[in-house]
Amino acid sequence: MDTMSTRALNRATLQRQLLLSRAAMSAEDAVAHLLGLQAQNVKPPYYALWSRLEGFRPEELSTLMEERAAVRMVTMRSTIHLHTADDALTLRPLVQGARERELKMFRKGLVGVGLERLAELSRELVEERPRTMKEIREALLQEWPDADPMSLSVAARCTLPLVQVTPRGLWGQSGQVALTTVEHWLGRKTEPFPKLSNKLEQGRPHPAPDETVLRYLGAFGPASVKDMQTWAGLTRLKEVFERLRPRLVTFRDGNGVELFDLPDAPRPDEDTPAAPRFLPEFDNLLLSHADRSRMGSSEYKGRTWKGNQAYCVFLLDGFLAGVWRLKEDKGTARLDIEPFGKLTRAERAALAEEGERLLVSMTGAAVRDVRFGAFTE
Repeated sequence: MDTMSTRALNRATLQRQLLLSRAAMSAEDAVAHLLGLQAQNVKPPYYALWSRLEGFRPEELSTLMEERAAVRMVTMRSTIHLHTADDALTLRPLVQGARERELKMFRKGLVGVGLERLAELSRELVEERPRTMKEIREALLQEWPDADPMSLSVAARCTLPLVQVTPRGLWGQSGQVALTTVEHWLGRKTEPFPKLSNKLEQGRPHPAPDETVLRYLGAFGPASVKDMQTWAGLTRLKEVFERLRPRLVTFRDGNGVELFDLPDAPRPDEDTPAAPRFLPEFDNLLLSHADRSRMGSSEYKGRTWKGNQAYCVFLLDGFLAGVWRLKEDKGTARLDIEPFGKLTRAERAALAEEGERLLVSMTGAAVRDVRFGAFTE
């Protein structure tokens, strides 16, 4: 079994993630290929696609959401992701086992609450009209006044596939988080959910995830079983990989961990050049493997966060190399770049050039500035 070096894994992952060179594909196709984009905040999906696609314009992604071809909802790792409509209908049921496992942590606040009844009431509420989580919680408290309010909120989110409706998530617009079911918003049915009960499932994925494993490898491979479990927030996927083994090729990383991959997937030479890339906070490139050394992220883990706030990051030579932030005010835009180490003259010039492109494409500001150094505030 061939061993893949860290650099070889890095280049393969960058290629799958459309970061080794920008791809000439539509935003919708890119979101589908990547199995969704982290969307805890409004802007990250836009910056994620700008770094991956040729000629990307934010309006393209906004249009997809306005036309309901893409939606924002809780899926992998219990976090908000932006998915195509097709993936929203299949990936949310896939991770239902993880949502049930999450709900176990709130059992004490749900004593006497029937989960099927809760799901029924919540569905009626949000399909009558989109509701805020506060409105859902207050309505459920009328039915179960002794329940813990936060636990009721979590139960509604875990038992129903809720999407955030527009204008929330649109570029250059604002809107509070209002929710309805993905079926109601899209006018289509999801894959069948398992029958709800107060005796929760043990975290098995629903439905069979074979196709998603293959797609995950196409976007994040080569990868181990634990890598995909980290990405999805699921457990017990080893049997799926074993079932698919005859269709896959295998490697080992430097620690001897077995990695699976698609036979015809690109695995570029480890010396392939990698241009600088600016990534948003929570980008899936850095969150979708159990072993994140292929991106160099473990070395600098403590420097990409401050309190509970994640910084945007940038890559140099394909590896995590620093953080950045963008400030806009009255027609001016400033990009602050804080590298983790000393930059060469060529690296500094390349980052400045890529940063200028970001300011031009994503701000439209007449006055633009790129600065290097430690963040001062």
